[in-house]
Amino acid sequence: MLKSDGEQTALDKNTKERMLLKLLLFIDRRYSSQDDIARIKDYLKNLAQEYSFALEIIDIKQQPHLVEHFKLVATPALVKISPLPRQTIAGSDLIAQLEKWWSRWQISIVETAESASDLTETNQESSDLQDNNLGIDSSIAYSAETMKLRDEIFRLEQEKEELSEQLKFKDQILAMLAHDLRSPLTAASIALETLELAENHQDIERVTALKEQLYKQAKRQFQIMNRMIADLLQASKNVKAKLKIEPNSLSLQPLCQESVSQFSKRLQEKSQTLETDLPQDLPTVYADRELVRQVIVNLIDNAIKYTPEGGTIKISLLHRTTQKVQVSVSDTGPGIPEAKKESIFEGHFRLKRDESQEGYGLGLSLCRKIIRAHYGQIWVDSVPNEGSCFHFTLPVAF
Repeated sequence: MLKSDGEQTALDKNTKERMLLKLLLFIDRRYSSQDDIARIKDYLKNLAQEYSFALEIIDIKQQPHLVEHFKLVATPALVKISPLPRQTIAGSDLIAQLEKWWSRWQISIVETAESASDLTETNQESSDLQDNNLGIDSSIAYSAETMKLRDEIFRLEQEKEELSEQLKFKDQILAMLAHDLRSPLTAASIALETLELAENHQDIERVTALKEQLYKQAKRQFQIMNRMIADLLQASKNVKAKLKIEPNSLSLQPLCQESVSQFSKRLQEKSQTLETDLPQDLPTVYADRELVRQVIVNLIDNAIKYTPEGGTIKISLLHRTTQKVQVSVSDTGPGIPEAKKESIFEGHFRLKRDESQEGYGLGLSLCRKIIRAHYGQIWVDSVPNEGSCFHFTLPVAF
């Protein structure tokens, strides 16, 4: 289709404007760079007297998103954004590089203009030409908006992952709370049932003594449940929450005996043997009684769970050094693979073989959190098919 002289002149003018050499000069404010930047500016100013090109100077501190968008690794840097293809030159020898490329860029402008003139006969080709040769302002705005949107998407994805992790953590830790409450709840229920039966006993003195003992036991178990609920709900508020500990001088021997007594029924059901090595002359440790009890109970519970019927479980105490006392719980279960000895203490981690087992993979993670809060260590020694031995240390009270 033939065009009028006016239409052709306007088209030629628009094409020429789009084919203009368009440059972005990225600079910084380092004192050591100022001389180089000044020389580059003077050089470009001299070129502008002979050649037509558009130049925009960009401070990288004010528009860091553009540095990322153009993948710049050094400044000062000069980016040719039009005509395509885009090209970047940078470094202390930028002027020398510019001298090398300048004539080639001028040739590319002529070649691109000629190609553009041939393509103006079709609307689609003209549209493509316009899209590929945006002005500096629109290109900068587009790049800035793109980077902002990417940053916002990344931030929202991070928040989504964190919220998802926190919700999962809460669900699992609350489920574990319900599981761990069974032992003290059962003990308290038995104590109350025994009190009810004792009401019909004729020996008043014996009943009175029994009542006092059972009341103490029931009260103790309810205190344990209350503390567990408070601590675990606090931990569920944040995946990285720190447990609040209330350390005091603590004797581990009676605490271990008390913890072991909770599992007599389960041990009988699986015909398992429990061996203890609990010296009475050990020094006291400086620790929170209920939190340490929770660690011991968790380790014994796991030992019973993974030890087959007729197997053996052992709990022992050792005055390891003048500063530490060590607690060990061993079993004759399937053992822990060497590569997983550290992973089992991570939140939500479960061995593949345990996926059908009751539990949520939080027990050992919480144990490690508790022991570390006491400035102790927890680890496992294990041989596949020969059992595992979990150890943890606590500081001696001085």
